[in-house]
Amino acid sequence: MSEPNPRKLTLHQQAVLIQVLLTFPDQHVDVRYNPDSSDALGYARDFLTIFKVIGWKVSDDAPSGTFIAQFTGVAIIVREHSSIPASAEALRDALRIYAVEATMLYATASTMMSGGFVLAVGPRA
Repeated sequence: MSEPNPRKLTLHQQAVLIQVLLTFPDQHVDVRYNPDSSDALGYARDFLTIFKVIGWKVSDDAPSGTFIAQFTGVAIIVREHSSIPASAEALRDALRIYAVEATMLYATASTMMSGGFVLAVGPRA
């Protein structure tokens, strides 16, 4: 049985995400992926590229294989007991246009890096 095509953001999806997220300057985001998922790194890099293009601060400037939760698909992770950043809500809503459901997860401050939120890519749903 062959493996499905790897997940990838199309040029149109990238353009729409850039337009939506440009309204939130000076954001800080960490990008992580599950190293056990064959296409998670490439998909995470697609998001990383968008964040860099719009001038967001990205921790370590590369996706990290460190994983803090088990889920499938894409997750937006914020600190527990804090409000969801408007930029993270806009990202989640923009992804929904393309039937990509981003799970909202909460983590303790000690497990979060310095970013305002974490975009994590897990195994295909």
